Parts: sequence; C-alpha cells; structure tokens
Amino acid sequence: MGLFNKIKNMFKSYEENKIEEKEEIVEEDGLNPLAIDQEEPSESDVVVEEAPKKKEKKKLFSKKEEEKKSVKVYEKGLTKSRQGFVSKLASLTNKYSKVTEEYFEELEEILIMADIGVNTVMEFMDRLRDRVRKENIIDPSLLKEIIVDELFIIYVNDEVLSNKINYREEGPTIILFVGVNGVGKTTTIAKLAHKMIDEGKKVLMVGADTFRAGAVEQLKEWSEKVGAGFYGKEESDPASVVYDGIELAQKEKFDVVMIDTAGRLQNKVNLMKELEKINKVIEGLAGSCDETLLVIDATTGQNGVSQAKAFKEITNITGIVLTKLDGTAKGGIVLAIKESVGVPVKYIGLGETKDDLQVFDVEKYIYGLFKDMM
Repeated sequence: MGLFNKIKNMFKSYEENKIEEKEEIVEEDGLNPLAIDQEEPSESDVVVEEAPKKKEKKKLFSKKEEEKKSVKVYEKGLTKSRQGFVSKLASLTNKYSKVTEEYFEELEEILIMADIGVNTVMEFMDRLRDRVRKENIIDPSLLKEIIVDELFIIYVNDEVLSNKINYREEGPTIILFVGVNGVGKTTTIAKLAHKMIDEGKKVLMVGADTFRAGAVEQLKEWSEKVGAGFYGKEESDPASVVYDGIELAQKEKFDVVMIDTAGRLQNKVNLMKELEKINKVIEGLAGSCDETLLVIDATTGQNGVSQAKAFKEITNITGIVLTKLDGTAKGGIVLAIKESVGVPVKYIGLGETKDDLQVFDVEKYIYGLFKDMM
C-alpha cells in the first residue's frame, strides 16, 4: 500500500470512529491560553523567581482523543495552504486529459509557488518524470498518489528523523532557542514550557536575550503565566546569565532549562561569538547543550529558508520550530527548510493558542495539506 492510501485509511478512521472514553479537561488556576503573540518591551532589573514546586501530572485526554485532536489541529491549521495548493493541483488535473510536458511545467510552477524550494522541486520533477515513464502513466488523475508519495520520500530521504526532544537521564535538559526577532521565539518557549509542565516536568526559563529592551521582562511574564521558574538579568553578559541560570537549575533540580537568546542576525560575527561563549558555558556546567532549536516564521517564505542557512553556519542546530504555519498559503516551506539545511522540523505553530504548537508529524502534515485530494 502506498503512503497516499495508508494515510487516507489511517485518518479516515479518526473521522469514523467514535471516542468512547472522554475525560474532563482540567485547567490550572490562572493559566493563560497563550493566545497572544506580541512582544511588548518593558524595563526590568535582576529577576530571580523562586523555583515552583513540581506539579502533579494530570491526565487530560485519553491517548486516542489526543491523536484525534492533533489531527484536527493539523487539518484546520493547514487550511490556507491546502486551499491554495490543492485547488491549483485539481485545476491542473482538470485542464489536461493527458500527462504532457506542458502539464509538468505547470506542476513545477505550482510547487515552486508553494515555497517548496527550487532544488526540492527539481529533484521531485525528475523523480516524477521517471515514474511516469517507467509506469507508462497517461492520466493526470493517477498522479495524485505518486505526488504525495514522492514528496514524503524526498522529506524523509532514507534518514531516521526524530521529532522528539533529546531529554537527558540525569540533570536538567538544556534547550537553546535561536532565531531573529519577531518570529515568535518567546511565545514558542512559553508554549513548549506549558506542554512540558503538563507532562509533569519542572521547567526553568532563562532570559539571555539582554540585547532587546524588555526581552527579559517579557519572558518573566510568560513564566508566571505558564507556571515555570525564571532567571534573568537585564544589561548583563548573556553567557553569565546562562551560567547563573544553569547553576540555579542544578541546585533546584529542574528537569528542563529553556534559554532565550538574542535575535539579531545583521552581524553574524558578533552573534556567532556570543553563541560560542554560551555553548562553552553550557559545556562547562552540563557537558553539552541537548537541543538547539531554530525558530522561523513560516509566513516569511524563502526569507525563512535564508535564516535557516545563516544560523546553520554559526551554530549546531538540532531542530526547527516553524511558527505561524496557519497564516501562509505556502505550506511547502516545511519541505524547503528540511532540504536546505538537512535539519528536521520538530514543532510547528498552527494557531495562537497553547494547543496549536504541535510536535511535527510528517504524515499528519501531508494529510492536512492533501486532505481534499484524499
């Protein structure tokens, strides 16, 4: 069975099967739904929040219900991309009664316009032409399954891709967040912290972005809303803030440390030196950084791909977080970024609420993108 039919049958069951076991959703007192994605600077001095007590994990949904909910988030979040992309594919199929070179040329243009990336599209078109020739395909309607299969194959590329956070067994797991200003980096940290706290983890946010006015105070406010610990210090050396933050995390037995960093990319030399210094501090205290997540705004299109390439040159990125994917009709950027930097997408933002930050699942992504063709 091809991937197309596998995904089609898999998600058909989500639509048809009724969930017998439903459990009540319990929200913590004062929990903010994280529906705001704005960065408003304000002043602050040294801020050290007392480490909160580890919250008891509460069961919110059955596993089956969580899966169904996640599928719905993908389906809704990729509506813009699906309507723009799939409708054009459908029109192309209706336009041609036979697979011709003109058909291939128009398909190529549609894929490029979806921000899949020129190199990825060229590779895809070569594979598609080869399969059409070998399998003697004439009817364009028969290509929809092959298109889905080939895009999946290109993304995976015979690699074992992990979308999971690399948690360490002993001591706090350290996650470094990088990315330019305005991509939703701080909000992403808050949403991810909230997910981990829901899983029973004790999380410390460290405000090492001492370059942008108000960044430390903003992160502190988010830590209070989601129930995370916080350490930050305005107008201080970022590496020293990271040092003190990790020492606090080790002393107070936090499970996860999330470090916010400066978002400037105009001067790559200075940023590279700053990140090198921060990584040396982390290595000295904890051995290594467990994850370096690059946050990119999906609505910036190929500019986001350029950012990915630039950051890959100056630091060891282990995963990508794509925010605001619901706000673009060019959802193919997921494929373009993977192709350009060879780093897996670990999380995608499909809306403004806390539940709209989803662990990236390539099968759910393909379903959300091609649902109307299935």
